[in-house]
Formats: sequence, C-alpha cells, structure tokens
Amino acid sequence: MARIALALPGIALASWLVSLGAVLRWERNDQARVAGAIVVLGAAQYVGHPSPVLRARLDHAIALWQRRLAPRMIMTGGTGTGDTTSEAAVSRRYCMQHGVPSAAILLETEGRTTSQSMAGVAVLMRGLGRRDVLLVSDPFHMLRLTILARRHGLEPYASPTPTSPIAASPSERWKYALSESIKAPLAFIFERKEP
Repeated sequence: MARIALALPGIALASWLVSLGAVLRWERNDQARVAGAIVVLGAAQYVGHPSPVLRARLDHAIALWQRRLAPRMIMTGGTGTGDTTSEAAVSRRYCMQHGVPSAAILLETEGRTTSQSMAGVAVLMRGLGRRDVLLVSDPFHMLRLTILARRHGLEPYASPTPTSPIAASPSERWKYALSESIKAPLAFIFERKEP
C-alpha cells in the first residue's frame, strides 16, 4: 500500500505531462478538409461587435468558407448576462458582412459551455443528415473541443485559427494551455457519450 501511495504523485505528474503535450500538439494540428459544416465556437462580443478573439475565429472560418470546404456555417454562443444579443447572432452578422449568405448560416444560441454548444451543434447536424464538422476555435481549445464533439456523436476535424490574439501572447498561451491540460482529460473521462 505504501508503494502505491508513493507512486501516485509520479503517475499523476506523468499523466498531466502527457495531457499537456497532447494539448500543445493539437494546437498545430490543422485538419481543414471538406465537411458538412464549419462550426465556429463563440467568444465574447461587445455591444454587437465581436471581440478580437471572436473576430480571429470568424476570419478563419470565412477563409475556410471561401475555400468551399462546407455548404453551411454554424455559429455558437449564447447571450451573456446583461447582453441583448447572442455571440452566435453577432458572428452571423459579421460573416454576412464578409460575403457569407444568410441562408448558409445556422445558429446555436443555447450553449453556455463548450459541451452544451457541441450538443446543440449535434442536433443541427442531425437535421442536415451529416455528422462531419470542421471546428474553428483558438489553438489551445482544439483537443478538448474535438473530444467533446466526438462525445456528442459528431465526426470532428480541427482547424485552429492562425491569428489568435491569445496564441500571440506567450503568457496567455501558456495560461490557457495549462488550463486545457486539466480540462481535456476531464472531458474525456467524465463527459457522457451520446448514442
């Protein structure tokens, strides 16, 4: 029993290092390809305008759209406390201003977490008769996002935004990567799998 107790901290450290390595590897793993929809994860919006983080995600998604990688775009993100519009609605307006037709954009406005957003996206994709999605978010987010998309029955492909303001700041990048190195394994272990 004493050996097990002594080994546990080493096992925990090794597991965490593997998780951190996986988060960092997925940051550079751009799987852009043809899919049923491009899914943009929401981020803050300010009085109807996308924050720099959200704008970077949207610009990348628009570039993927212009490459004709999907017939639809799905914007996620609910309405924050005190807001009058959702992140998804702000994203939709921004994309329309940059040439994406309204008919090609679907909204998922109920999700307040990444998992909830992926559940909503899965419902929309079932309505389209597809499961394959091209996920757009910040690089640090891609591993956990892919895990959660799979948990909700989607076939995900990751395409991290190359102009993330978070990734451009070494201290911010490491802060988020360290956080994700805990969140990603928890999502893998505890999130319920959809049938």
